[in-house]
Amino acid sequence: EKAINFIDESVRDSLADIAGKMNIKLNGDNYLKFIVKELKPIIDDQFSVATSKENTYVAGSSMGGLMSMYAISEYPDVFSGAACLSTHWVGAMPTAKNPYPEAIFSYMEEHLPDPRSHKLYFDYGNKTLDQHYPQYAPRVDEILKAKGYTEDNSRNLFFEGTNHSENSWNKRLDIPLTFLLTK
Repeated sequence: EKAINFIDESVRDSLADIAGKMNIKLNGDNYLKFIVKELKPIIDDQFSVATSKENTYVAGSSMGGLMSMYAISEYPDVFSGAACLSTHWVGAMPTAKNPYPEAIFSYMEEHLPDPRSHKLYFDYGNKTLDQHYPQYAPRVDEILKAKGYTEDNSRNLFFEGTNHSENSWNKRLDIPLTFLLTK
């Protein structure tokens, strides 16, 4: 949600006009607040789980992947790792001159958490909606490196021929889980 602040004001206003006509509201902060302030405390209280940051991870695919990156960036004291499968870098729409990807990357440059105590996993395919993501991989790699992430604490993996679907994510879910959970 805060990535929109990195978009030029005139462009942001025109996007707000479009969003208003389509009744689109930004609720990322409310969603994260629900997860961190309401859902996690219930899970911690009612289930036998390790509750520390070192044992708390967030994961998602598509917009959920984008939200997982946002979650670890906004709540680095809660989450130690994030798995972001087929991260939807294009924001609302894959269009020409789309301002969202660069806004998201600017947000990442300023807000990704400390690489000494966090792990980040990103991946993408090249079929269906995922066809829009390979172009952003070099930029993601550049940001991770500039922020101090290494192969020990980050991944940005390409899966040739995979599409944007639950079936594709299911086939490779073991990879981010193994990466995040390996100490």
